[in-house]
Amino acid sequence: MTSDKSTLTTVAGRQLTVTNLDKVLYPDSGFTKGRVIDYYMQVAEVMLPHVRDRPLTMKRYPDGVAGESFFEKHLPDHAPDWVRHVAVPSEAGSIEYAVVCDLPTLVWAANLATIEFHVPLWHVGRRRTLPGPPDHMVFDLDPGEGASIVECCRVARSIVEGLDEGRAGCRPKTSGSKGLQLYVPMPGRPTWEKVRDRAHRIAVQLEQDQPDLVVSTPRKSERTGKVFIDWSQNHPAKTTVAAYSLRGRSEPTASTPLAWDEVDHCAREGDPASLRFTADAVLDRIDEHGDLFATV
Repeated sequence: MTSDKSTLTTVAGRQLTVTNLDKVLYPDSGFTKGRVIDYYMQVAEVMLPHVRDRPLTMKRYPDGVAGESFFEKHLPDHAPDWVRHVAVPSEAGSIEYAVVCDLPTLVWAANLATIEFHVPLWHVGRRRTLPGPPDHMVFDLDPGEGASIVECCRVARSIVEGLDEGRAGCRPKTSGSKGLQLYVPMPGRPTWEKVRDRAHRIAVQLEQDQPDLVVSTPRKSERTGKVFIDWSQNHPAKTTVAAYSLRGRSEPTASTPLAWDEVDHCAREGDPASLRFTADAVLDRIDEHGDLFATV
């Protein structure tokens, strides 16, 4: 059953209505809402393991990337009854989050013009007390004015050289925007304080060792030409963009897992475009390499 703007479809046994598939969400490239949904359907096999069991914060762009956007944490009232959800305590009481565990839920969220999928560093599992302990330690590398992902790659190499886990225990991905993110899986049940303190110590030490390249404080006045190591992301209330999520930039770039030799190449050659991947390029990379973030 169709109309000019809506289509009733079945995805993996679930019925849902998708709307406005021809609406252009990326004006510079003509990338439509239908293509956004199609991208998420194609990337689902590798993306779902990285969002499954994690409360979802949606960044929605109902009028496309050139219009207003907003973050949505609360499960919308009109969500289908088959969308899994979980109540997470907050300072304001409790927030009922959607949880993307399957392809129909991923498509449902994308149909809301959710271009960006953000998840925390902890998962729900069978825990009765939420939020849970951190699964990962993350370094969110954000280049200031006059710097780029090239400088982020140079900082990333310095970070990993100081980690006991080494390169085998640390996975890089682009943010899909300007920066780079490093994920270090945390086995056992470490506390948030220990993980955050460790990340902070590493950031401060690198700032002392490379003051012309690294800054560990968020003051933008100190970040020109440098890379801010955002260690504070290691907090149960914060989220990072999920692997393979599109970003609300001028073109449909995505947060893309990398191999370390790609980080080395970018740092050496100084070409930020070498680590800029649009939706089609990400799909080609998956065909060629599989999920480079699988160990995470």
